[in-house]
Amino acid sequence: MTNILEATDVTKRFGGLVAVNQLSFAIPKGSIVSIIGPNGAGKTTFFNCITGFYQIDEGDIVFDGHSIKGKSPDQITRQGIARTYQNIRLFSNMSAIENILVGMEPRLTSRWFGPLFRLPQTRIEEEKALVEANELLNFVGLRGKGDNLARNLPYGDQRRLEIARALAGGPKLLLLDEPTAGMNPRETAETTEFIRNLRDKVGITVLLIEHDMRVVMGISEDITVLDYGEKIAGGTPAEIQRNTRVIEAYLGRGAAGSAHLQLNQQTETEA
Repeated sequence: MTNILEATDVTKRFGGLVAVNQLSFAIPKGSIVSIIGPNGAGKTTFFNCITGFYQIDEGDIVFDGHSIKGKSPDQITRQGIARTYQNIRLFSNMSAIENILVGMEPRLTSRWFGPLFRLPQTRIEEEKALVEANELLNFVGLRGKGDNLARNLPYGDQRRLEIARALAGGPKLLLLDEPTAGMNPRETAETTEFIRNLRDKVGITVLLIEHDMRVVMGISEDITVLDYGEKIAGGTPAEIQRNTRVIEAYLGRGAAGSAHLQLNQQTETEA
């Protein structure tokens, strides 16, 4: 299977702290892959390296056959990578539909003078964007809520809106940073199924950081485990649950003799 993203020996330092250390990682096209690890393992830092918020100190990241090392976040977005955040980052004083329209910016072709002079081509593009934005609202389960201010939406709806905004740019790879954080069991189950549909029905490859191990084990085809910025394990959910180094990372060395890691009972967050 072709890899849509390949990271090779990626290292990110903050002064004397090595947050990500010689990490090599691949995501097969059309897959759902998860990154897990204890507090401070470097998961979100690695997300920030992929999306250009942090520039890596060593190694390389190749997306869809092209290196994205040194590129800015907006350049990487235009190449086809979108993300959500551990802490929701919507434009709270804008409506739901306006948030999605902002997410479409990488795909719009009108120059600054188009809206200013109300050029016909710009009007056509705006009308098409509005139709697509409403379709995205419907797709994520927010039908009829386009005029609601983002800050007035329930928490679960805000999570869905953030995913819709990420999808608005037409990504090939979607990075989800704890998408079910703070959700009740029903919302978590719905979001899990929604993520699966993104891959199965839309064809988007998904990279996931998630604190709910039941979600990770139930949806992932491959899991990479980080600890202190290093990859300590990788494999299928069943392989990860039996891995001694993973057991030690989550539960301590005294638990390493366990025959099976009950990761589905563990939760973790990363600041």
